[in-house]
Amino acid sequence: MHFRPMTSLAVVALLGLAACGKEEPAKPYAVEEVPLSQISADLAAGKTTSVAVTEAYIERMKTLDSGLNAVILIAPDAVQQAAAADQRRKEGKALGPLDGIPILFKDNIDTKGLRTTAGSYALEFNVPEEDSTVVERLRGAGAVILGKVNTSQWAGFRTTKGLNGSTVGKGPHNPYDLSRSPAGSSSGSGIAASVSFAAATVGTDTGGSIIGPSNNNGIVGLKPTISLVPRVGIVPISMDQDSAGPMGRTVRDVAMLLNVMAGSDPADPWSADADAHKKDYVAALSPDALKGKRIGVLRGMRGYGEETTGLFEEALGVLKGQGAELVEIPPGSIPDASDEMRVILLYSFKEDINNYLAGTPAAVKSRTLTDLIAFNNADPRESMHTSDIFEDADKTMGGRQAPEYIAAHNAGKQKTQADGFDKVLREYNVVALVNPTSGPAEVIQPDGTATSHAIKVPAGAAVSATSSTMIAGYPHLSVPMGLYKGLPVGLSFIGAAWQEELLLSLGYAYEQASKKRVPPTAYKQPAAN
Repeated sequence: MHFRPMTSLAVVALLGLAACGKEEPAKPYAVEEVPLSQISADLAAGKTTSVAVTEAYIERMKTLDSGLNAVILIAPDAVQQAAAADQRRKEGKALGPLDGIPILFKDNIDTKGLRTTAGSYALEFNVPEEDSTVVERLRGAGAVILGKVNTSQWAGFRTTKGLNGSTVGKGPHNPYDLSRSPAGSSSGSGIAASVSFAAATVGTDTGGSIIGPSNNNGIVGLKPTISLVPRVGIVPISMDQDSAGPMGRTVRDVAMLLNVMAGSDPADPWSADADAHKKDYVAALSPDALKGKRIGVLRGMRGYGEETTGLFEEALGVLKGQGAELVEIPPGSIPDASDEMRVILLYSFKEDINNYLAGTPAAVKSRTLTDLIAFNNADPRESMHTSDIFEDADKTMGGRQAPEYIAAHNAGKQKTQADGFDKVLREYNVVALVNPTSGPAEVIQPDGTATSHAIKVPAGAAVSATSSTMIAGYPHLSVPMGLYKGLPVGLSFIGAAWQEELLLSLGYAYEQASKKRVPPTAYKQPAAN
């Protein structure tokens, strides 16, 4: 039996309605394309209730997800959470702008009482007893923890032979064209944000897993500076590069989530400096933010090509029209560190996944990477896919103390930081860089098709600005740039460490001037799964 029906959407909706008791039914609220910020304002003004909003999202998922495979499960107490938020507001005790706002989470983010599978049956019984830091903070701000959404299995880090989506969540589809890829690994987060299955979503990124789905699904996505958002309770690839980040339909919505998500956590020592750099990202938003700013223009990176050139030139015109001074950056200014990235991820994955598995409930029988490989080979629900990345990682010895890891880590940082983004920002006296995020979504390939995953970048491939920011640990924001033949592409804003406030303000000014998001419609048409 497929794992998906363990909490059917219809049953969840009934459970939620029952939780409301005999209270007056909430008046319907149309959520499609309504920004999180508007929902927040409507809740504050008494124009709607969290129960009405939550029920509207559940109904959309129940009606529209079958052709998308975005949703893994809905929290059984979602409507109950919403009712509690309404009660707080009624008593004048609202917890802030996110109180009563429904949020969906990628299925590698621990959520108390809900299974966290990372798309694999090896974690079928992984029901965390504690929230991840990200979920804990959003729950503490009153957000309705609406449920879990699909992901590339193990965040895309199991096989180079192609596995569209996950065995648990099946293959996801792009809402602009169901034959196209929504990109990974935060595929469900990208789809769900794009089609209004929640007010916003949370994804994770190691080598482009927030940025890629944001590009392909026509939404705003932010990959923050490494450890601005703590990674405690997130199924890892590598603490060197993993980052949770907000995904939504507007820059303001993304900033509202980051205000709550950002900050240090003693349980993630890497995040020690986060509090010192945290800002009020919403307060920084201004339509005039581009005025007088020197912006570097990156061409020739991966994603720059025939499909994106016209839209990119149009976007540059918007930036210039808003008062930005554009500075051309010579091609080749960002060195290629993909070889170093491969080594970093293989060594750190073994160490970090073993640490995570050791802390899972006793019902999870796979306690090491070696166990996961054995599970994949033995379980008929998993054995049809290879585990070559797992196997390569399991062969490594010494973790972060290994000389090969140390050399790759140091070289990767040198190439992307001192010899890369830092050098370009300094030498050309620019505050940020822009480039096309990626090309439009590609046609979904059959499982087993060799992929150009970051772990094995084809020789001669253009340098990826997305991967380079991950190795550097620097922030990266993607904002819709328009449609190419009906498929969205994004405009990337890249800056130095801890520059989220700047990037969000620049992205906001561009968004307000360009208005380039076009909602998808293809997903509303009946289609084969």
